[in-house]
Amino acid sequence: MPKRRQTRAGGRSRPSGQRPRGASSGRPGSPNGRPGPSDGRPTSAGIPSTPGASPTRQAVERVSARPLFFLVHLPKWVPMVVALGLLITGFIVPGLLGAAALVLVAIFLGWLAYMSWPRINIAGRVARVIAMACMVVLIVWQARR
Repeated sequence: MPKRRQTRAGGRSRPSGQRPRGASSGRPGSPNGRPGPSDGRPTSAGIPSTPGASPTRQAVERVSARPLFFLVHLPKWVPMVVALGLLITGFIVPGLLGAAALVLVAIFLGWLAYMSWPRINIAGRVARVIAMACMVVLIVWQARR
């Protein structure tokens, strides 16, 4: 099927590369490039909670709702670049400063693992436990370097 050409009112075609007014250059499927309920991300309408969760878990979810909401609305590459930068810093800088950078990465990974724990299967849980164990080993190794 041939590609359809966009036309303006009156039947004139658009120069290539131009979008109609109001069209976003953001993520597909979201108006104005902002994530919304249609793309599977949480909204600020309610605080998510795990059914049957302990009071401690509910408190952690309540406190984590705002940072998670902020994190979800960042461009997808930002958290990865920050974590990668801290990880590289942790490997390059010797001693306690490098270990501190790795501790920040471990805290972030641990927080994400805790928040996703009820929704993942056994293989995902095992992978998260192994990742955290590796982070602890790396932190100890870096602190003693």
